[in-house]
Amino acid sequence: MIHIAFSNLKTWLLGTHHGVSQQHLQAYLNEFVFRFNRRFYPMTAFNSALGLAAHASSPTYATLYNGECSITASGLTLRLDWQSTG
Repeated sequence: MIHIAFSNLKTWLLGTHHGVSQQHLQAYLNEFVFRFNRRFYPMTAFNSALGLAAHASSPTYATLYNGECSITASGLTLRLDWQSTG
């Protein structure tokens, strides 16, 4: 079984990404393991994305135009700050 997993990894890296640098190898390995562990449950990724979208709060008009935006989904907060250059 292990040789099949390594063969799939090699094919995925060379076929999909056309090779990977040493700097980004760990990120690609993490993605491969994530996908490999969920290969028997294809709807899991869709359900996760749908669940995040369903529980996300949208920004208000005021936060969009005052230069900062905070988006919260499933207890995680993404905060965006930007300055107008115009």
